[in-house]
Amino acid sequence: MAHDSKQYREELVAVRGVSFGYTASPVLTDISLTVDRGEYVGIVGPNGSGKSTLLRLLLGLHEPDSGSVDLLGQPARAFAEREKVGYVAQDVTENTKRMPITVAEVVLMGRFPHAGFGRVTSDDRERAHEALETVGIHHLADRKITQLSGGQRQRAYIARALAGEAELLVLDEPTVGVDAESVDAFFDLLGDLNDDGMTVLLVEHDIGAVIEHTSRVVCLNRELYFDGDPVTFAESDALDRAFGTNVRRDDEVVVS
Repeated sequence: MAHDSKQYREELVAVRGVSFGYTASPVLTDISLTVDRGEYVGIVGPNGSGKSTLLRLLLGLHEPDSGSVDLLGQPARAFAEREKVGYVAQDVTENTKRMPITVAEVVLMGRFPHAGFGRVTSDDRERAHEALETVGIHHLADRKITQLSGGQRQRAYIARALAGEAELLVLDEPTVGVDAESVDAFFDLLGDLNDDGMTVLLVEHDIGAVIEHTSRVVCLNRELYFDGDPVTFAESDALDRAFGTNVRRDDEVVVS
C-alpha cells in the first residue's frame, strides 16, 4: 500500500528545465520536477532512460547543459551539507567487498561531519547504534561489512545515512542482487522510514513494487512521461509509451 506522506510543501529537490548529454546525444531533455519534504517518490523507466543520470544531477555530480538543479534550497553543484543527503548507490554491494571494516564502523562514518575536532563521542556511537536498531541489523554491528548479504549491506548504508541525520534518502536500484524475501522487508523498511518523516527518492526497476509502495511515480525515458500518483500511473499508458520510444520515431511520441 502506498504511503501518503505529502504533508509539507518544502521543496528538497527542484529540477527545472534540465537537459543533459554525455556526448552530442541527449540523455535527458527538458526535465522539470520537484520533491517536497516527506514524499516517497519512485522513478521508473527502461534501461538507458536517464534515471541514474538524473540522480547524479540531483547530487551535484554533473552540471546540466541547460536548466537548474537545487538541493535543499541550494544549487546542487555547490551544495556543501552532504550529510543531509543519504545516497545508496546501485553498486554499493560490489564496492564494499574489499572494505575490511565492521558494520558499526561503516555506520559511524555517518557521524564524522558532526564530530567536533574529528573526535567521535559516546553520543555519536549511541546515534550509530540507534540507526542500526532502526534498520534491524544491530545484531550484526561487529560483523565485517564484507560478510553481509546484499540486502544487509543496503541496510547498513541506510543506517549510515540515518546516523548522519540525513533529510533526504536517495537510492539507485537498491534491490539489484537482493533475494525476494529481503526485497519485501527492504520496502517495508523504506515505508516505515517515510512514515517517520524521511523523504525518499528511489530509482527502481521493479515497477510493481514502485506502484505498491511509493506515494508518487515519475516515469521517464529521456523525457518526462508521467509524474503523479501510482493508481493513475497504473491506469495510464505512460509506461507503454516510455518503453516504446526506443522503437518509435521521436515525432510519433506524445509526451504527457
